[in-house]
Amino acid sequence: MSGYCNGSWVAYSAYRWASTGVAPLVHNVLLPWRRFRGLEHHVRGKERLGYPTTSDLRCSRIPSDHLLLWFHAVSLGEGLAAVPLITHCLLQRKHQEQPFTILMTTTTVSAFDVVDAQLPQGVIHQFAPVDTPAAVARFLNYWNPTAIFLLESELWPNLILAASARGIAVALLNARMSEKSFKLWSLPVARSLISLMLSKLSLIVTVSTTEAVRFQLLHASPFIINFSRNLKYAINFEVPEVENRKIKDLKLQLAERQVWMASSIHPGEEEVMLWIHNELVKKYANLVTIIVPRHPHLGKEIAKTMYKIGAGSEVLLRSESANISPSTKIYIIDTLGELKYLYKITPIAVIGGSFLPNLAGHNVSEAAASGCALLTGPYVGHFCHMISEMLQLEPMSVRQVSNKVELLECIMELLSNPDSLEARRTAAKQAFEAISGGVVENVWDLISTYILGGADI
Repeated sequence: MSGYCNGSWVAYSAYRWASTGVAPLVHNVLLPWRRFRGLEHHVRGKERLGYPTTSDLRCSRIPSDHLLLWFHAVSLGEGLAAVPLITHCLLQRKHQEQPFTILMTTTTVSAFDVVDAQLPQGVIHQFAPVDTPAAVARFLNYWNPTAIFLLESELWPNLILAASARGIAVALLNARMSEKSFKLWSLPVARSLISLMLSKLSLIVTVSTTEAVRFQLLHASPFIINFSRNLKYAINFEVPEVENRKIKDLKLQLAERQVWMASSIHPGEEEVMLWIHNELVKKYANLVTIIVPRHPHLGKEIAKTMYKIGAGSEVLLRSESANISPSTKIYIIDTLGELKYLYKITPIAVIGGSFLPNLAGHNVSEAAASGCALLTGPYVGHFCHMISEMLQLEPMSVRQVSNKVELLECIMELLSNPDSLEARRTAAKQAFEAISGGVVENVWDLISTYILGGADI
C-alpha cells in the first residue's frame, strides 16, 4: 500500500510541477484572452487569480467569530442547484453552536450573473481561482474557509491538497462520476492522482448507487460515501414580483394562441425545432413556438436563418422586444435567467440537449415543477436517473422520443387533445413533487454530521 501511496504523491508532484510551469501562460495569456472573448468577467477577472474583490461590501462584513463555509459550483446548473441548499443552511444557522458565513464561488460568467441574483442576502459571491498553486494559495490565505463544498465533479488537485494541508474539511456534494470519467480516472497515472484527492475528502454525497460504487473503485473510503437524490431536484422556485408581472404580460399576449417551447437548445438542434415548427403551422395557424437556446448568442443565428428563407417577419427576439404581435410565430429567448419563469407560460416543454448523440440532456426539474407536459430526445445522459424515477411514479410524466418525426407526432397529439395534455402536465408535476421532497434536508443532515459535527471547530 505504501508503494501505491508513493505513486499517488509522485502523480500529484508531477501535476503541481506542470501547473506551476504553465501558470504564467494561464494567468497572463489564457485568462486575458478569455476575457477579451467575453468568457471571463471584464471587471472581476482578478478573482480568478485568487485576489478578492474587496469593493464588494459583503467581503468586509464577516464577523470575527464566524466560521466560513465555501460552496463552489462551476456553471449555471450546479450553481442554481446550490442555492436552495445554501438557503437552508442559513435557516439552520441559529441551531449551530458557532455561527457561520457562506462564500459562494462560480466559474462561468453566465453562472455568476444568474446565481448572484438568486443568492440569499449576506452570501458572499466571488469567482473561483484557477487551479494553479499561486492562485489557490492566495485565495485560501485571504478567505481561510472552515470547510469547502464542491458540487458534482469539481476535483482540482491543487485546491484539494492545499485545503487538506491546512486542515480544511472538503466535501463533494451531488457527486458525479460518469462512465466516461470513470474510465479516464482509471488510467494508471490518473488513478493515482484521484485516489490521493479522494483520500483527503471528508464526505462524498453521490446521486446514484452506481456512481457511489465508481468512487469506491477509485479508492474513496466507503465510510464517507453517502447517497442522496440530486440537488437539482430542489430548485428555488420563488418568483420575484417583477418576474411575476412579466409572466402575466406574456400570458395575456398568448391567451388566444397555441404554444409550445423548446428549451436549452444546442447548435444543430435548432434545425429539428424549426422543422417541427414549419410542420405544425400548416395545421395550427395561431401557433407560437418559443425557442430558448442554451447559449443566448445562438438566438441571433436562428433569427438570421429565418430571415434568409423569407420568414423574418415571423421571428421576434426577446432582447429586442417583450411584446408578441399577432404576426409573431417564433419567439426566441436570447436572454439569461428567465427560463424557469417561462415554463409557466407554456403547456408543452421540449427539453433540448437530448436530440444529438454528442449531447447529454438537461435538467427537467423546472419544467416539471411548472406542470409542463415533458418531452425529451433519446440522449439524456446522467438525467436518465431522474427521468427513470419520474416514470416509475407516473408513466405519463415524461415522454422520450427517438427522432423528430415522433416528436412532431407527440406535439400534435398534445395540441389536439386537451385531455391528454392535461394528464401529462399533472403527471409531470406530481412525479416531480414526489422525488424532490426532502433532498436539501437530507444533504444538510450529512453536512451537519460529517463536517460541522465532526470537524474540530
